Amino acid sequence: MRVDLFDFELDKELIAKEPANPRDASRLMDVTQDDKIIDRHFYDLPDILQKGDVLVFNDTKVIPARLYGRRGEAEVEVTLYHPENGQTWWAFIKNSKRLHPEDIITFYTSEISYEQSDFKAKVLEKHGEDGVLLEFLCLVDDLSKKLEIYGLMPLPPYIKREKPLSGLWNRYNDKENYQTVYAKYAGAVAAPTAGLHFTDNVLRRLEEKGITKVFLTLHVGAGTFLPVKTEDTKDHKMHAEYGIITKDACDIINKAKAEGRRIIAVGTTSVRLLESAGDDKGVLHPFNGETSIFITPGYKFKMIDGIITNFHLPKSTLFMLICAIAGTERMKAAYAHAIKEKYRFYSYGDSSILKCVNKI
Repeated sequence: MRVDLFDFELDKELIAKEPANPRDASRLMDVTQDDKIIDRHFYDLPDILQKGDVLVFNDTKVIPARLYGRRGEAEVEVTLYHPENGQTWWAFIKNSKRLHPEDIITFYTSEISYEQSDFKAKVLEKHGEDGVLLEFLCLVDDLSKKLEIYGLMPLPPYIKREKPLSGLWNRYNDKENYQTVYAKYAGAVAAPTAGLHFTDNVLRRLEEKGITKVFLTLHVGAGTFLPVKTEDTKDHKMHAEYGIITKDACDIINKAKAEGRRIIAVGTTSVRLLESAGDDKGVLHPFNGETSIFITPGYKFKMIDGIITNFHLPKSTLFMLICAIAGTERMKAAYAHAIKEKYRFYSYGDSSILKCVNKI
């Protein structure tokens, strides 16, 4: 399938730099009714859903996986995206051409200078689009503490922030804003952004209405931000991400499906894990491992009836996925409406709710 079928033009002014405040004041484009688009706000969500619906959330927690460092005079920006083990990570690195195996990178912050820093990593391998393999030169048990001190939230590249030495990078509250209120299990290096709109108040109202909440875990990788550079989708390589679905979660979802109740995924990450663990009869099974599933139009969904999701980049795997869910022409029309009505796009932007029209 040609990648340019999923292209569209977007005014950069519509790319959100900060989230709505409060979170649930963001706009919600309702595309659940045939041939109709309704403009709402996210706090309307409990009024849209039906008693008995099941919302499936991704409770991964984003780690501060962006680091600034130097190798000699060469400045580098490191975004960790996939662990090999407790001490070794694959990373995307800006200015990586100046790095070679055995080089030592020293990380710094606005408070801890390059000269004062004791946080270092060694370059083990370089592998083109797969990035750079780093070994952190600290105890495994200390790495998470070091990341909390030295790391920044790994915002996607279209959200610009100043470098640490500018002294301005911490004027944004990204450590709180780029995390869902229900985040639990640390391991993601990108937020499941559809969940950023939920507040304690919205969650309480959903519960009062009789809507079931189920949690799974998919540790989102930075590969989710990579553009599709191939001309055909069949040539694109998806990065693997680690996920878990418990037996208890499967039992709740399978019972709801057997009773004819709707399964609505909160975000593309929840969809990808559900579809990885569901069989061809629409039964969900426990899952503990990696998935690199790539969903494009023509796919028949086994597990979901709808999705809550943000607005995605042109020619991205995420836009392809929602076109597979709701139909390519339907989504192009919906995005044209969103652009005309000046919805805010991407990770910190507004939300939408879509009906799945391509099911087994």
